[in-house]
Amino acid sequence: MDGTPHIPRLVVAGTASGVGKTTVMVALTRALQARGLKVATFKCGPDYLDPSYHARTTQAPCHNLDGWLMGRDAVISTFRHASQGCDVALIEGVMGLYDGASPDSEEGSAAQVAKWLAAPVLAVVDASGMARTIAAIGTGLAAFDPQLKLAGVFANRVGSRGHLELLQRAALGTGVPVVGGLPEQEALTFPARHLGLLTASEESIPTQRLDAWGALLSEWNDAATFLRLAGEAPALPEAPEEERRQAPVTCRIAVAQDAAFHFYYADNLRRLERLGARCVPFSPLSDTALPPDVHALYLGGGYPELHARQLADNHAMRRAISEFSARGGPIYAECGGMMYLSQGLRTLDGQDYPMVGLVPGVAVMAPKLQALGYVEVETTVRTVLGGAGLRFRGHQFRYSTLEGVPTHGGTLRIRRRRGGVTHTEGFGPPNVLASYVHAHWASNPLVAEGLVSSARAFKEQRT
Repeated sequence: MDGTPHIPRLVVAGTASGVGKTTVMVALTRALQARGLKVATFKCGPDYLDPSYHARTTQAPCHNLDGWLMGRDAVISTFRHASQGCDVALIEGVMGLYDGASPDSEEGSAAQVAKWLAAPVLAVVDASGMARTIAAIGTGLAAFDPQLKLAGVFANRVGSRGHLELLQRAALGTGVPVVGGLPEQEALTFPARHLGLLTASEESIPTQRLDAWGALLSEWNDAATFLRLAGEAPALPEAPEEERRQAPVTCRIAVAQDAAFHFYYADNLRRLERLGARCVPFSPLSDTALPPDVHALYLGGGYPELHARQLADNHAMRRAISEFSARGGPIYAECGGMMYLSQGLRTLDGQDYPMVGLVPGVAVMAPKLQALGYVEVETTVRTVLGGAGLRFRGHQFRYSTLEGVPTHGGTLRIRRRRGGVTHTEGFGPPNVLASYVHAHWASNPLVAEGLVSSARAFKEQRT
């Protein structure tokens, strides 16, 4: 059976962004691992950065669960698959517990995912300077949607053990207990930059820091409490047979994976593999050639602007990608990947660096956010993903613009979820599809099928 229907699970949500949900998740994961448990981690919403911390902590992919991007069936399917063989699953929320794609619905929220998965919720509250108000917050969160199971409140950034005891006393009799807490630890804070937290790596987040958070949580709390709460989740239905099918390998897709390119939805890569593609990692930063015998390229987002000089200086890789395209090889690129495929990249200090040159225009960095939010996408012509009229959903979060491109005629029609404004993106050779959209292919399984089909067709063309 694909997945474990009886997996204990807990949604770690908050009252807002910035209350330390990621830190609490890491600490709880590490504490449970110290008890010999295998932990599966997930992240509600479209974010790439928080999942890097959970993947780093568990040494396994952290899957996104987004109701608006994926839909109910795909959320449950992804959870079932990624929690297979684990003892407990932790799911970090997005923004506040009830925040999502719309201010007047639960769509895209952690609450929606919690209800679909019948998962108890642990509400993380920034309790610094707070006393009895924590009882009102817990009561309000529970009363807002009685269909949601609010297991308790976690008091983050408490001032002392006495402060935590005071908060627990305040919540007595409310039905929503304060089940634990952590103090502020400035020395253990995770570093951040313009897109949010730094992507977790051994260099930016030493293993000792992860261990320290786990030890601190165990020192201040009984980890068995959270395991008990997670165990109150009921069994999920078994996976249907079609969800468990795995096609034999029929093509190889090179996936850019290094410090410059690492924003991928784990579910997208899983879909490629289930369809018979083998995902082969390569580094545009340090490799001088593409992996041998690959039939498509997938360049995700990341931080090409932070590595612009090294990317520009790697002439061999830029030439290898250009030659792959010239032979008709299908290439799909998102955000940072598109910036790398452009004519050039201009950093904030005004320096220009040549890039691959398959996409017209120059990617120009800006000091302020240029786009943020969900988008709906429709192809206007045949692309490497399939025929015209293919629709899927995605997300944009960028600090750059692509300047010097045509004002019309792009291969993608983009409609913003908020406001409904439309524009076109996607310029370049017919075998290249590049845009600022981070697409989630659960919104339309035909997308992954289209890329695998393009890879197979290129393979057959060469044989």
